[in-house]
Amino acid sequence: MTEATPGEIYGRFEWLDGRNEPALDATMPIIDAHHHLWDMPTSRYLADEFHADVTSTHHITHTVFAECAFSYDDGPDALAPVGETRAIAAQAERLSELGSVRLGAIVAHADMALGAAVGEVLDAHIDAGAGLFRGIRHGTNLSDDPAARRGHRKPTAGMLTTSAFADGVRELATRGLSFDAWMYHDQLHELVVLAEAVPDLAIVLNHMGGPLNVGRYARDRDGTRAIWLDSMTALAKHDNITVKVGGLGMDHQFGTGWSDGGRPPSSEQVADHWRPWVETTIELFGPNRVMFESNFPIDRQCLTYPVVWNALQRLASAYSTDEQASMFRSTAARVYQISQ
Repeated sequence: MTEATPGEIYGRFEWLDGRNEPALDATMPIIDAHHHLWDMPTSRYLADEFHADVTSTHHITHTVFAECAFSYDDGPDALAPVGETRAIAAQAERLSELGSVRLGAIVAHADMALGAAVGEVLDAHIDAGAGLFRGIRHGTNLSDDPAARRGHRKPTAGMLTTSAFADGVRELATRGLSFDAWMYHDQLHELVVLAEAVPDLAIVLNHMGGPLNVGRYARDRDGTRAIWLDSMTALAKHDNITVKVGGLGMDHQFGTGWSDGGRPPSSEQVADHWRPWVETTIELFGPNRVMFESNFPIDRQCLTYPVVWNALQRLASAYSTDEQASMFRSTAARVYQISQ
C-alpha cells in the first residue's frame, strides 16, 4: 500500500470545512507552544498559511516553532539543521510584515548523540536564530510495532540513557537552552534517567508523553494507561520537567478514528476523549508546569485550528483564572524566554 503524502493527510480542506466553530473565548491571550512550518512538494505551511489560522480565531499573541527538518543546509550533517533555524527566523520576519502574531521562540534540532561536540552546532544555531533560538528537540520516538511510526530522527532503543546523549544535553544546560523530548509512553522511563543525569536541564516533554493507541497498543488500552501513568508520576518528581498538552489530532499515533468520520469531531468530543489524560497530567505536574500547544499543521489530520483551542479551553475551564493563564501562556513564556 502506498503511504499517504503530507498533502493527503494534512490538506483535506473540504472535509475539515464540515466543522466550523467560533472561539469559545477570543479574548484570552494565548502562546501557541508548539507548531511547525514547512514547504514540501505536497504541503505548504509557512508564515502566510499560519497567519490565516492564527488570526481567524482565538487571541494568539506568540508562538513557538518546533523543528520538522525544514530547509536544511548542504554540507556537514551535524550543521545541516542550522539552515532550518535561519529559514524560520526569516518566516518570523514575514509574520511581522503581515502584522500577525510574534514567533517568539525557535526549537531546532541538533544531534545530542554527538556529546560535548554538539556545542559547535548550538553556537551556530544561536548565530542563525536572530535572537529567537531557545532550544533543541531530538525526537527519539520508537516502537517495535509497525503501526507506530518511527521518528524522523532515526532513533535507537535506549538512546536517552547513553552518556553521549547526556553530555550533549549538558551543552544545552550550560547555555541556558531547553531540551524538547518527543517519545512514546513506553519509552518515558528513559527520560527519567536523563532528568536524573542532568538535573539543571530544562526539559519539555511533548504531546503528553505520547500515549499510543495503534497496533497492539489499541488492543491493551488499560496497559498503556498503566505504563504511561507510572512513568509520568516518576517524571513529575523532577521540577525541571514541563509538559506540552496537545497533539490531540494526531490520529496516526493516538488512534482516535476521527479521520475516518463523516465530518471532523467537535471541540466537545475532543475534550471528552482527552479529559482523563489531560486532567491527570495537570494533576501530576501542576498548571505552572503545563503548556498548551496546537501542534499545527500535524493536528490538521482531523481538527481545525479553532477546534483545537476550543477543546483546550473546555479542558481548562475547571481551573482558576491564574491556573489557566499558566497553561495558556505563562509556562511557555517562562520556559522559552518569551517577553510578553
